[in-house]
Amino acid sequence: MKLAIVGATGLVGRKMLEVLEESNLKIDELLPAASDKSAGQTLFFKNRNWTVKTVQQVLDARPDAALFSAGGNTSLEWAPKFAAAGITVIDNSSAWRMNKDVKLVVPEINANELTAENKIIANPNCSTIQLVMVLKPLHEKYGLKRVVVSTYQSITGTGAKAVAQMDAERNGTDVDAIYPYPIDKNCIPQCDVFAESGYTKEEWKVVLESRKILSLPELRVTATAVRVPVVGGHSESVNIEFEKDFDLDDVRDTLKKTSGVIVQDDPSHLEYPMPLNAHNKNEVFVGRIRRDFSNPNTLNLWIVADNLRKGAATNAVQILEYVAKKGLLTVNKVQIPVNN
Repeated sequence: MKLAIVGATGLVGRKMLEVLEESNLKIDELLPAASDKSAGQTLFFKNRNWTVKTVQQVLDARPDAALFSAGGNTSLEWAPKFAAAGITVIDNSSAWRMNKDVKLVVPEINANELTAENKIIANPNCSTIQLVMVLKPLHEKYGLKRVVVSTYQSITGTGAKAVAQMDAERNGTDVDAIYPYPIDKNCIPQCDVFAESGYTKEEWKVVLESRKILSLPELRVTATAVRVPVVGGHSESVNIEFEKDFDLDDVRDTLKKTSGVIVQDDPSHLEYPMPLNAHNKNEVFVGRIRRDFSNPNTLNLWIVADNLRKGAATNAVQILEYVAKKGLLTVNKVQIPVNN
């Protein structure tokens, strides 16, 4: 496989390289791309250095597939060009997620919907991925009725500048702050910008993307997203109301049998998921599983995952593994609709 990574020098791009090193994919040629100012740098992968190129140079090299993690504007400009050349694009930005002609994929849930004609495939938002990994198997058994989620999101979801801000605050040094307030020893109840509704874009992503992935367009979902001074993963407190009643042991057993999900739920031994333990792991961890006694057929639980791994890089690589295994990396040239 000839593989391009657009945005290879960023946090997620570098994490993609890390995950690819661990995968069974045979990469014959790596084509890392970044901004023009980063072109000419080298990245170490599979026991050798690879030169970073411009996006145009990578497109001209005609890779079989391209993992995009360079922001929405870059994806909107370049993904259609790659797709038109027959290159399968797996995009980590929000640019294509809600486009009706683009599949939004979590491999364990809906990869079977992909065909060779899907030349742009959207990687969901990090908070959405770990949420639907737990919601899907429970919906199949009990029927989702309403979901209330509060997220506690790592600063790595914002990027390297957020990590630099927290480190500077802890060290008492100056830095160009990316958040409107200090993040160290603080929680900021704002992820992304506010919409007129009073919700942030991040909160709406969780709502709309969950509905699309689960094929439940009317699902009642509400979210509150909070940025916390954590490096290593996102956490979510989730309240789920079902159509049917449930047995807690059956809930745990169902989740234990779900691929990509690990149950850590033993309060008597203080066992529950934490971002500290989820860091650099590919799985989604769930615990604090208990009945909500204030409402019928309602469950409380706690979900944690590394947002740079399963929440971004790992999910993208898993999509790539799926399309490669299924022989979907054809060079059919297609015209991608760009009306988002």
